[in-house]
Amino acid sequence: MHDQRYNLLELEAAELTPVRWLLWYMLGALVLAGVLLAFLQNWLRTLPTALGLAIGALLLAYGNRGTNRLRLHRAGREATHFALPGDPATWQPLISELNRRIRARHDAAAAHAAQLLAALAPPDADPHTPPTDSF
Repeated sequence: MHDQRYNLLELEAAELTPVRWLLWYMLGALVLAGVLLAFLQNWLRTLPTALGLAIGALLLAYGNRGTNRLRLHRAGREATHFALPGDPATWQPLISELNRRIRARHDAAAAHAAQLLAALAPPDADPHTPPTDSF
């Protein structure tokens, strides 16, 4: 992502969240409210009011467009965020496949570590009893 590479063991999970742009919502609502108040106070005529309402509606529509935020959860570090364009439904299969591969890689690493620990354990040690150390 953006010239950054991540190892699957470094990642814990990936999450995709659709995000709406609150600033454009607020700006559109403020324009609509201001134009309507000015019209009701007879400060604006009909044509400028219609133009102001159209601009306010376009700002609201632009804020509704939004983006998709990809959050990569990394083990022991802060999550990294990326913006992805388009419809979230097109990104969901990719994110679910990434999460499946992350889980599979973690499971394979855990199985390999368990094999190494079993190989390093003394042959006469019972794996179900904890070791007792006397100091």
